Amino acid sequence: MFHRKNAGTQSSDREFLNRTTSFIIDKAIVVHSRLGPGLLESVYSTCLTYELWKAGATVVTEQIVPVFYDELQLDDGYRLDMLVNDAVIVEIKTVERILPVHEAQLLSYLKLLDKRIGLLLNFKVPVLTQGIKRKVNNF
Repeated sequence: MFHRKNAGTQSSDREFLNRTTSFIIDKAIVVHSRLGPGLLESVYSTCLTYELWKAGATVVTEQIVPVFYDELQLDDGYRLDMLVNDAVIVEIKTVERILPVHEAQLLSYLKLLDKRIGLLLNFKVPVLTQGIKRKVNNF
């Protein structure tokens, strides 16, 4: 696995984010090809976390996403499925199709955590590449 080099140019950040998302997608395809569609989100999340970890990625699961409103900080209600290499948010779904509300949820997480890129991975598809949505925030 690769890690971010010294923070530098915007193009190196873009390269790092693009490589990270490709890496995540590759590992998600491995998980989907071994398990197939139809299982619970938690199964895919656990297996993907394991595959990413095995390959050397830093993965945080179930991270709380705080919401700030004036001087209030709300720490309940929102949790990421995973954050990979402190850079890419990954939301796992097992739904018939990705809906606008799923995309809005990911965009909200990107904004609230000031992250640039996120992936929605829907494992309830015959071929995983049909269930991938990439979303960006100020990228």
